[in-house]
Amino acid sequence: MLKLRLKRIGRKRSPSYRLVIMENSTRRDGRPIDEVGYYDPITKTSKFDAIKIKKWLNYGAKPTDTIFNLLKKSNIIE
Repeated sequence: MLKLRLKRIGRKRSPSYRLVIMENSTRRDGRPIDEVGYYDPITKTSKFDAIKIKKWLNYGAKPTDTIFNLLKKSNIIE
């Protein structure tokens, strides 16, 4: 099953995340199928590719709870 998940990048105590499409059985920092955005929790900045996200949601990818809240806040999904 495909999931929209956060993949952690960055240094120790300075996290930033990429929003990726992955199989739900792969590890958190494993190889993604596609990268569709990023999120920085320190500065609260985010950038998402809405076209790619909607395409993958139509293919049946399920967002995690955190991703769902981020996408809702940025008005990509209702």
